[in-house]
Amino acid sequence: MTTTVNPVLRVAPAAPAETAAHFRASLAFHTDVSDVAAALASGGDPGFVLVDSRSTEAWDRGRLPGALHLPTALVAERAGQLLDPAVPVVTYCWGPGCNGAARAALALAELGYRVKEMLGGFEYWVREGFAFETRRGGERRDADPLTAPVDGGECGC
Repeated sequence: MTTTVNPVLRVAPAAPAETAAHFRASLAFHTDVSDVAAALASGGDPGFVLVDSRSTEAWDRGRLPGALHLPTALVAERAGQLLDPAVPVVTYCWGPGCNGAARAALALAELGYRVKEMLGGFEYWVREGFAFETRRGGERRDADPLTAPVDGGECGC
């Protein structure tokens, strides 16, 4: 008789307290596109500075409104001139397949900044239908129904 092992449960889930600690820690290190958009849309100071860690060419193709441009390779050289160490930083790069925002966050943390990475990056900002800026001005695309509610509702998370 052959027994198949459920691949999901091949490694048992952690105990609830360990799981809670893991996800609490994860939320201390990450934010997402929708939360950043809501914070920026609420008016006034969002309480953080948004840093685009991509190249100048990528920056010119599109960026989040209000973001500062600080390529990952230049963090050590320029962070002290551009950022207040008392203000938390949120980094982003192209998208979920790119670790540039994580590398920028690491570099900033090593310099003493409190930092979170925005999951999804510029790709999911655009795919969720939020406005962005280019050299030509502001742009916006329709939300992708695979990434965001397109009927005006919210995902409920």
